[in-house]
Amino acid sequence: MSKAKRLLDILVFATTKRVFTAQEIADEFNISIRTVHRYIIDLSEMGLPIYAEQGRNGGYKVLTGKMLPPILFTEEEAVSVFFAFQSLRYYRNLPFDTEINSVTHKLYTYLKHDAKEKVDALRSYIAFWNPKRTINTPLLKEIVKLTIENRNVRFCYESKSGIKEKYVHPIGVYAHDGLWYLPAHDFQREKIILYRVDRIVSILSTEECEEKFINLEEWFSSYNISNPIQLKVELTKEGVRQCKSVPYLQELVSIHEDGAGEINASIDKNEINFITPVFYRLGKDAKVLEPRELRDSIRAHAKEILNLYTD
Repeated sequence: MSKAKRLLDILVFATTKRVFTAQEIADEFNISIRTVHRYIIDLSEMGLPIYAEQGRNGGYKVLTGKMLPPILFTEEEAVSVFFAFQSLRYYRNLPFDTEINSVTHKLYTYLKHDAKEKVDALRSYIAFWNPKRTINTPLLKEIVKLTIENRNVRFCYESKSGIKEKYVHPIGVYAHDGLWYLPAHDFQREKIILYRVDRIVSILSTEECEEKFINLEEWFSSYNISNPIQLKVELTKEGVRQCKSVPYLQELVSIHEDGAGEINASIDKNEINFITPVFYRLGKDAKVLEPRELRDSIRAHAKEILNLYTD
């Protein structure tokens, strides 16, 4: 029997019994005590949380019952795991970064030479690029944990107007453009507000929640316009290209035969401040016809910039 097969059998035996002696393994698999000790060291290096209990009645104990049974990956499946992890490499903070490093290390260690070459090429030539943010998000893990536990949260949040206390129920956490966002039901404003996780300064308290709220998946698919207003924009060819690169605008763009285009759709009035920088940045490639509030907002933005450069 190969060593790999023997290790796999002992791993199943150890995680099932959790408490055992070297003699029990020796008897079960008809091997010497010395060989048992070598295999235990190998399993420990592979990540099995096991320790030796000293004394007359000593033996071995697996520290947790949360170990998964052995999973056999094909070479292509293992490489695909590395491919998936590539999409996360440009984020400064991840909810489970230590675990990801552990998984990749274990997988890479036991890959065959040709599979390791595939993974090395994958790392060097393929990337899911996101802006490399220098902003730290120290409370990301804690926020994710509280969200999964369905708890209400009080935290201090830093915004343009200063640091304020918020009382919310998180409905999920998602990453976009290198940053982490927290949609949450704000109890004071009685609606879902989108927060940046890196701007959460401290968590003041948490409490159990018995109410039923929508989850992140439901929120993504249930966009409601509570205060509709018409958005009309004329776009040059370059304006079309730029708007097609903006996720929340791309589906609103209609393209003409000459390549130019337009936007004629209903949006929520509350989004005006959010989309003003987008159309200001497009300059002459996007002429906003309606609403008047957006035109005024772009004009005010331009005046602020112009005032910085007056002699």
